[in-house]
Amino acid sequence: MSTLKSITSSASEERLEKLILERVKPGTDKAKIDERIWDLFGETWCIMFTDLSGFSRGVEKFGIIHFLQTIYESHRLLIPIIDSHDGILLKVEGDSYMVIFRNVHKAISASLAMQRLLLEYNTDKDDEEKVLLCIGLGYGKVLKIGDSDVFGAEVNAASKLGEDMAKAWEILVTEAVKQEADDIPRINFTPLDDAPPGANKAYRINYML
Repeated sequence: MSTLKSITSSASEERLEKLILERVKPGTDKAKIDERIWDLFGETWCIMFTDLSGFSRGVEKFGIIHFLQTIYESHRLLIPIIDSHDGILLKVEGDSYMVIFRNVHKAISASLAMQRLLLEYNTDKDDEEKVLLCIGLGYGKVLKIGDSDVFGAEVNAASKLGEDMAKAWEILVTEAVKQEADDIPRINFTPLDDAPPGANKAYRINYML
């Protein structure tokens, strides 16, 4: 399986690189190249970015072993939830995940399950041992390059929401996510004052822990 993944990803990356090189040649019809790229790699996904609240300050205060422990615990707790909701974990960078889901309902369900599991996990923990999660979600057409990366406006917006704007326990979403999720019971949305680049509007999901 690892060999197949390597072949698939490298083939996609090689094809994209060839098209990009063709695109930069003088006189090239960029619109036609762009159309080919979207035909090859354009897919619709819900993108999740996660971040751990206060993580950098915790590393500075408690040291690298505490960093490793928190990373390990977040993997142990959260990755099974991603798997059970049919998410694909594309990237892990430090304390952050980039995950894609085929539909918004499963992404939101996974987000709620993560936060609720962490509430239970944190109940008897000292403050420095708690795992506090921030989540951002976007949804729409993206360029998916093998199983290595995704690119697009909703990717950028989800990254900003999850890694920069969300606080502990918050699930922030783009307008595109909200439009797909209005029929989910027992949640509602509060508009944010500011939307990240790539999204017209953004919202906080209100939910019961």
